[in-house]
Amino acid sequence: MVRSLAALLTAIALSVAGAVWLRAQVADGDPPPPGNLPGFWRSTLEHVDAEVGAVRVGTVETIATSPGGRPVYAVRYGERDELHSQANYNSAVAAQSPAWYARKDETTRPVALFLGPVHGQEVEGVVGLVNLIHVTETGTDHRGRAWPELKSRLDRFRVLIVPSGNPDGRARCPYDSFVGVPTRTMTKYGQGTRRDGSLYGWPGAKAVHPMKGDVGILGAYFNDAGVNPMHDDFFLPMADETRAILRLARDEAPDIAVSLHSHESAPVVLQASYVPVFMKKRIRDLSRRVKQRYEQKGLPYGSVVDPQVEDKTPGPSRYFNLTSALHHVSGAMAFTFECSHGSVGEEATAVTHDQILDVQLLLYDEMLRYALEERLYWRVPDSEG
Repeated sequence: MVRSLAALLTAIALSVAGAVWLRAQVADGDPPPPGNLPGFWRSTLEHVDAEVGAVRVGTVETIATSPGGRPVYAVRYGERDELHSQANYNSAVAAQSPAWYARKDETTRPVALFLGPVHGQEVEGVVGLVNLIHVTETGTDHRGRAWPELKSRLDRFRVLIVPSGNPDGRARCPYDSFVGVPTRTMTKYGQGTRRDGSLYGWPGAKAVHPMKGDVGILGAYFNDAGVNPMHDDFFLPMADETRAILRLARDEAPDIAVSLHSHESAPVVLQASYVPVFMKKRIRDLSRRVKQRYEQKGLPYGSVVDPQVEDKTPGPSRYFNLTSALHHVSGAMAFTFECSHGSVGEEATAVTHDQILDVQLLLYDEMLRYALEERLYWRVPDSEG
């Protein structure tokens, strides 16, 4: 395991100190954080530290350190194949074959990247990935429930898991769950406030970046330097976390990649903007399969989003974000997944903690199944040998 005992102890100390500091930060008048959370609900940085500290089948690496001094972990499973890379993805495509970047055929393992929440209040993805690590290690989640088909598929992949993409934001969020909590409270601590206490909300939280200046509560969207990794400068990243995530994708060439998010509404797979239409069709097809899988289990799902072409839309209404960047740096079938918080509001979808974990693990299983059944092979053209 690529990590020293001293580094582990430092990480745990930072997480514990952050959690103690945060529990005093719920403002007067806001509901207290939910208590008596289920034992499988492992959403804190302490839970992440404990889970990566128990990894034996895979390997763990600290790929970045946040502005707040917190580690960003990558957990890897499965052998890494030689991809014979001689160009970056962009250049390889310009040479008319992505195989110059990474050769993929029946002899190479497919690669899956699971990127944990880069918005710290979106804790549901942390819960899902901590449990996914446990499934990969033991075959069961933290409820003790076996996932034999998921485990079998995981064993056929090179699996990359970043449990928390923004540990600073996660450390500043005093809520470990938003089930039963008003959506307004989630928005307050997720997207932050101005000095006068007014909410930045959406899209106001994206109108100031990095988030500095008129800040009362620095929302968990941002790291301690005010950078929202979802909207970093991807050609010249401001955050080490963003740079490390993109480097991980560049080095590993994932077949499929998900950026895990959450909102108040029903779970849904979202398209990436400014990626090829054929890739958007694949994301739509995955979305249909996830929707069908959820319906079979009695779980909610949003709308299946059809591919859209950005240059047919007048004005800059579409944006290039971290999910788009993951595709362009690695060729991955990259998409955003929005889980339900289980918060309370006019447009909120009611879900339980058990349902949220099922939403996460069923998504991962369907991702892997799709990538196996509909895999894209990248071969050097015959004329090139």
